[in-house]
Amino acid sequence: QVQLVESGGGSVQAGGSLRLSCAASGGTFNVMDMGWFRQIPGVDQDRRIVACISWRAGSAHYRDSLGGRFTITRDHNKTAVSLQMNTLESEDTAIYYCYLDAYERGLMWGQGTHVTISS
Repeated sequence: QVQLVESGGGSVQAGGSLRLSCAASGGTFNVMDMGWFRQIPGVDQDRRIVACISWRAGSAHYRDSLGGRFTITRDHNKTAVSLQMNTLESEDTAIYYCYLDAYERGLMWGQGTHVTISS
């Protein structure tokens, strides 16, 4: 079964850090890019981009409002991405979704992982 498995969510105080990880399994993937979206339940109608990274070039792009607090990295061998989140703010509280966009398979989503920042 082809799937994306996320880990690393949880609860921390404002100013703290979390690291989210996401790995693809169950098949082979010709990846274009992977990344993360987030959605605030009851607030956001749609998921909003957080960060993405192109698979071949490794070019990373981030949501403008993050202010350099987040870093996305990729692991070719594991078809995985990680999102290091530092100096977390209450506004970062959301459900974070990993995605993988592949040339043949198209777009895949993880199940979502909860991140809660307390002030």
